Amino acid sequence: MLKRISLVVCFVVLASFTFGDKVVQAEVQKIGVMNIQKVLVESTAGKKAKIVFEKRMEELQKKFTGEQESLVGLQQEIEKKSSAWSDEKKGEKIRELQKKQRDLQVKSEDAQIELKQLQDKELEPILKMLQTVVNSYGQKNGYSMILDSKVGVLYANDGVDISDEVKKELDKRMK
Repeated sequence: MLKRISLVVCFVVLASFTFGDKVVQAEVQKIGVMNIQKVLVESTAGKKAKIVFEKRMEELQKKFTGEQESLVGLQQEIEKKSSAWSDEKKGEKIRELQKKQRDLQVKSEDAQIELKQLQDKELEPILKMLQTVVNSYGQKNGYSMILDSKVGVLYANDGVDISDEVKKELDKRMK
């Protein structure tokens, strides 16, 4: 009985040396996370793009303010005077209001498309450079993987967040 136990112990020890070697040889994986949105918003290039975008958005909003006020005025006029107007005049004013509302809606949709295109245009070179920076940073610092902390990462230790380092590198390269 004692011989069987000794044999089993020897076998387990031998197996642990044989298979344990494989575990020791496994490469340690270095993983980093970064908040892409934070990097874009806080980078110098991102701030410039935001200023351009917001300036155009304000211009468009000012353009629509007058038209919106005109619509409100026409609607108030219809509400106040409709009882005194003939059915024909009332119908004419309602059609005018509806036409102006549709025109404003079309202009608003066009403005949204324009803003989306402007945003894409401003962000495209930044995103391309960010990809280059992340690739370079990852290779240079021995990372196996760099993940976006806002997409699919439920927890990450603050020590693996490289957002600030990547932002600094992006700022250097975008000058």
